[in-house]
Order: sequence, then structure tokens, then C-alpha cells
Amino acid sequence: MDRVTDRPADLIHDWNLADAPPRPEHPVLLDDETLRDGLQGPSVVDPPIETKKKIVHAMEALGIDTADVGLPGAGPRAVADVTALCLEIARARLRLRPNCAARTMVRDIEPIARIAAQTGCAIETCLFIGSSAIRQYAEDWTLDTLLRHTEEAVGFAVKEGLPVMYVTEDTCRAHPDTLRRLYATAIRCGAKRVCVTDTVGHATPHGAAAVIRFVASIVEETGEKVGIDWHGHRDRGLGVPNTLAAIAAGASRAHGCGLGIGERAGNTAMDLLLVNLKLLGWIDRDLTRLGEYCRLVSLGCGVPIPHNYPVVGQDAFETGTGVHAAAVIKALRKRDRWLADRVYSGVPASDFGFAQRIRIGPLSGRSNVVYWLEQRGIQAGEEIVARIVEAAKQSDRVLEDREILALVQEPAPGTRTGS
Repeated sequence: MDRVTDRPADLIHDWNLADAPPRPEHPVLLDDETLRDGLQGPSVVDPPIETKKKIVHAMEALGIDTADVGLPGAGPRAVADVTALCLEIARARLRLRPNCAARTMVRDIEPIARIAAQTGCAIETCLFIGSSAIRQYAEDWTLDTLLRHTEEAVGFAVKEGLPVMYVTEDTCRAHPDTLRRLYATAIRCGAKRVCVTDTVGHATPHGAAAVIRFVASIVEETGEKVGIDWHGHRDRGLGVPNTLAAIAAGASRAHGCGLGIGERAGNTAMDLLLVNLKLLGWIDRDLTRLGEYCRLVSLGCGVPIPHNYPVVGQDAFETGTGVHAAAVIKALRKRDRWLADRVYSGVPASDFGFAQRIRIGPLSGRSNVVYWLEQRGIQAGEEIVARIVEAAKQSDRVLEDREILALVQEPAPGTRTGS
């Protein structure tokens, strides 16, 4: 067990807390886009419905608040899957609430209204429309056209009894005057949430915070109680940092996808967002089933998890380097899991359902071998230890367990093996 009382109080000086933004006053809500935006990745497989149901249950286990379960306007298969997922959410009495994406067109909203009536689920309708000047120019749209579509779509959805989140695509490259008119119109027509999007992964953390503060000022001007979402992509590799900056600036709900899947370079990785929110102390949830969620997404969507992927990758909590392993082993010998999880790791493995693992390879020392053997109840005799160390030094990689066991069972020199 952990010997907490024997541990000095200040083993870690946390520079992350220097001039850090305060913990958000509002609860941090999370919206999982894996089963809609995530499936837009060109290399991603659209999973069968039974796998999608398992992924939804994995989201529930992680305390995720809402999930985009599809875009029914895309066709019959999307309608069938969204219906099945909403029925599963209702049957299992999940806390997770469903939402659906739709263009600002009545024909996209109508199937959502039908599914809501059929399943008894209050499906949040996420109405999206392009907002940046570059998109307007490419599409030959005028601002008046966007405003007309906004009024018609939001008004229709509200009339159908659907809660509405109004989404401006490419918000991070849109002109402030355009955003003010679009959001104000949507809120006047009944939208209860607005979503700021970094559709092409253009934003930096500074930009993400700036646009969230600007949209918050628009909401304040309307006098209505409207939530603000952040939806980011990671084309510049800034998905998680941007999302954290957006939350600190006032976004009350953040979007992400399992393993960061999605169009082009993908979306903010929901799994890594959860990890960072917990380490910051901004959420308090049991994340020990994070690996299960990621495995389901990986297998269902045909997206391999890289060995060095943070937290859930095979190598995330393994070390074969002698100096590093020695420090971890010393902590483990103290029977102090807290110390073992942190002495050579910025992420405590046990908080997320994992454990530190000592491997044996060309950079390993004798202590790696002794510890490996002791953990398996094998006497760490000098001859066996030397044999394994020598084999490891000659290898170009860490040894597999079966290879080490074969070395353990290898007869000593001069021993007769037969008659």
C-alpha cells in the first residue's frame, strides 16, 4: 500500500500552476463527436451499430455528457443508426444525452424531429452553417442568405420542440460583424447554445480564447442565457491546448473524438482532453476505463493506436532504460504506487487504469532483470541474470516476455540434456 505519511510534502514543484488560469467557475461539459464528425476521416471505418452502442456505453462510463450520434440528413443508414442509438440510450437509461448534426435546412431537421418523436429522446439539434468570408466567396453566398437560412432552420427546429445549438463553421476565420449578426439572429429565433468552431484547425490557444470571449460578449448583449461550445480540429497539432484555452476563456462545453479521429488531421482527442482536464483538477471523474473506450474506437473505426500514443499507447507506461527503470523499481520496492507513478512519469498511470511496467532491452541494467524475475516468482540467480543482461545488450529492441522465459529455461553450460 502507499506509505503516504512517509513521503515529503513537496516532492513535485508544479510550474504549471505559475500564473495559471483559475479553475472555471462553471461545470466543464463534454460532447463526444466520435460517431459523427469522427467518421468523416477518410481512413476511418463506419462501425456496425452494435459496436456504436458499445462506444456509447463507454462514453457513459467516462462521464461524457452528450454525444453526436449522427447526421440523419445523410440518408437511410444514418437515420437507422441514429434511431437505434437513441433507443439504446433510452432503454439503458443513460445519463448521456444525444444530439444530431444538421445543415440549416428544413429537410435535414425533419428526420431528427421524427426520430425524437419515435424514441422519446429530446435530441439536441446542432444546426451548422458556414460563416467565414472565404467560404462565402467560394460558395457565392451573401450574408443575407446565411441569415435567411438561420431564421428558417432555427425557427423550424424550435417549432418542432427540438433544443437547438447553432454552429458557425470556420468561426475562427470569420469577421466579427458577421458573427455578431449570425449569432444574434439564431439566439433571437430560439437557439439555447452556440458553437464556436475551428473547422480547419487554424486557431492557436490565444486565438481560441479571443474568439470565445468575443462570442461571450455577443451572448451577453442579447440578455439570454445561452451556453457556448468549442469545437476544434488539430491540423496544427493544437487540438487539446486550444480546447483548454477555450474553456478557460468561458466555453462551457467542449467537443472531441476518441483518439482524435476525424476529417484531415482529425478533431481534438477526447481521451487526451479528459486526461488533461483531470490533471488540471477541472473535472473529477473516474477515468480508469479510458483504455476500454479507446480500444473500442480503435477496433470499431479501424484506427490503430500508435505504440507511443499518450496514456493508452503500449509504450506509455513502459520503460527499459536502466536509469529510469531503477528509479521506478525503487519506488515500487517502497510499496508506494503514488511515487512509482510519478518519479518518471508526468501522468499517473493508476488514475487511468494502467500500471508502470519494467521491460528489458539493450539500455537496461541488472536491476531491470532482477525485478522482472522477482515479479514472476523466479529466483534471480547470478547466472540467469547475467545471461539475460547479455542477451538484452546484444538485442536491437526490448525483449518479449517469451524470449526472457526461454533464456531462464536455457540449460546451464555443461549441463547434460539427454542420455
